[in-house]
Amino acid sequence: MKKIKKYKCILHIFLIAFAMIQLYPLVFLFFFSLKDNKEIYGGNIMGFPEKYHWSNYANALFHANVGRYLLNSIFVTVIVIIVSGILACMVSYAIARMTLKINYFIKTFFSLGLMIPLHAVLLPVFIMLKKLKMLDSYQALIVPYIAFAMPMAIFFMIGFFQTIPKEMEESAYLDGCGIYQTFFRIMLPLVKPAISTISIFTFLSTWNEMMFAITFTNSDKYRTLTVGIMQMVGKYTTDWGTMGAGLVIATAPTIVFYLIFSKQIQSGMVSGAVKG
Repeated sequence: MKKIKKYKCILHIFLIAFAMIQLYPLVFLFFFSLKDNKEIYGGNIMGFPEKYHWSNYANALFHANVGRYLLNSIFVTVIVIIVSGILACMVSYAIARMTLKINYFIKTFFSLGLMIPLHAVLLPVFIMLKKLKMLDSYQALIVPYIAFAMPMAIFFMIGFFQTIPKEMEESAYLDGCGIYQTFFRIMLPLVKPAISTISIFTFLSTWNEMMFAITFTNSDKYRTLTVGIMQMVGKYTTDWGTMGAGLVIATAPTIVFYLIFSKQIQSGMVSGAVKG
């Protein structure tokens, strides 16, 4: 027993140290955002701020237009998560329940999207958006983001739908439910953990994406956080404290979003739904 307690104590110490190492970059970024250029260039980069410059956040939000970029990123990301999530669930449910011979080829067709890098389609997508007169708009970001979010979401969701017993759907049909009632009232609640997982991956890929955002948008009206913060770097001088504040503002939603959905990912999918 004493040896087990000793090992647990060592393990806890190791995990605490590991957690501190992982959290330190966030703490460093927060302290960095409260300093001015004089203090940063003076050598106090890693330590506590000598004076807390909370005005950096006001400068970032209002003068550097980070507030506008933040709203744009939130709007685009929310639309992409909702639309891609609904479409992926419907497509995955159809593939998981289809008995056609072509089922395998349809699944393979969507899976091929996982192998296509963003850089390979940058020019073709740009030409398509230009011909459709969709450049420099929300649609120029939302449509490509949804297209690239779908393959991973479909591939992930198919496995979840295949693990759900068909007896649950048969019971719903006997109770008078149609296919749409069965899908929205029975199936979707059972795959909440999967929906939460694909939502997090879609959020991260959309929120941090910069290649499409910098290519397909030109005006501040549609610019997202990644592009906006990058352009805060001046040609001759840069207000690093304000830029650090912008990075904190861009990082905070990611942490909050993950904390909200992390519990649902770990929860059981159909525990107790079918009893033998």
